Amino acid sequence: MPALKKTVVTVLSAALLPALAASPALAGARADAAGAKPPQPPAAMSHVGGARLGLAGTQVSLAGGAPALPKQLTGRSWIVSDAESGDVLAAHNAHWRLPPASTLKMLFADTLLPKLPSGEQHRVAAADLQGMGAGSSLVGVKENETYSVRDLWLGVFLRSGNDAVHVLSSMNGGVANTVKDMQRHADDLQALDTHVVTPDGYDKAGQVSSAYDLSLFARAGLQNKDFRQYCSTATAQFPGDQKKGKKRATFQIQNTDRLLTGADGMTPYPGLAGVKNGYTTNAGNTYTGVAQRDKNGHVILVTVMNPSSTEQNAVYKEAASLLDWGFAADGKVTPVGKLVPPKSASSDAKQAGASKSPGGSRSARPAEATAQNSAGVGTTALAIIGGVLVVLAVGAYFVNRRWPRRPRA
Repeated sequence: MPALKKTVVTVLSAALLPALAASPALAGARADAAGAKPPQPPAAMSHVGGARLGLAGTQVSLAGGAPALPKQLTGRSWIVSDAESGDVLAAHNAHWRLPPASTLKMLFADTLLPKLPSGEQHRVAAADLQGMGAGSSLVGVKENETYSVRDLWLGVFLRSGNDAVHVLSSMNGGVANTVKDMQRHADDLQALDTHVVTPDGYDKAGQVSSAYDLSLFARAGLQNKDFRQYCSTATAQFPGDQKKGKKRATFQIQNTDRLLTGADGMTPYPGLAGVKNGYTTNAGNTYTGVAQRDKNGHVILVTVMNPSSTEQNAVYKEAASLLDWGFAADGKVTPVGKLVPPKSASSDAKQAGASKSPGGSRSARPAEATAQNSAGVGTTALAIIGGVLVVLAVGAYFVNRRWPRRPRA
């Protein structure tokens, strides 16, 4: 190499290395890919849900007869919980703030679903599709075509379409307004590890969440009938181009959740009901899934973030192994923490107390009113498949345990 060229390379290297070293914790950056030591969780993390959840490393309290945790777990962060009681059965760096990728769309959906009627029609303008990151996942929304809100949500849940996210955000007053709404809702859910920068989960500096918070988003979203239907849908028809004088064509879209569909070498997980997967270069693979084995059985919720394994489908395999463990361990382990109820649940409890009649009985709240609570929590949700009303976390925090038990087409 000529001396001048060597000098240029040396100078550029010296200039760039400090900048690279100082770049923010795009927390999921894979330093281990270059042979360096992988990032470590911070010494101090949030204690929301219990002190043990703020500790680094694996937290589990096995009682007699409880199975050992699965081997070969490589996720930087994961959590296993009982979706009904909120008990955290085991966790690993549960509050480590990491890039969430498209699992952040669970918060997006839980925030906007109550606001936009599913039958509303929207003609897409060019401005609706601006601002999407390069290489975004798309469902195929086209400018100057009209879509129902239901179509767009199917695009969000099945194809993780950032184009559908941006159109729905436009209908909600724009991306900036939607980000603010999402952050407010995250704060209400006590998802304090989460900082929202984009509504679609696309990599942006400072955008982080945690396995704990993603589990809160899933649990809150699953109170909503439409959320449950969309996240459990395996395939659907999506509108294509409208050609003059002809019936509008459609094309099939398939859910990218491989534990739901069994695609790419995976086997559908028994009783899986969603919820959301994601991938970006910075976040790696992320996944939240919920499953119920039988009508009256436990409902187990699992989140896995950024496995270091290079095995194909690692995030799905590790999630499946944790679901298996959760079903086997529920009731045989001492919980290490709790999925907390939203702040608004406490307000609902106070309001319910204030409505207590002089005779000692509480006035009934109409189901139609409670089903429209914008947070989807602290209320009785509509059902998909049989179940009973159970109490979650606090007396006023209810969910109707009617989980979908198979993919919906």
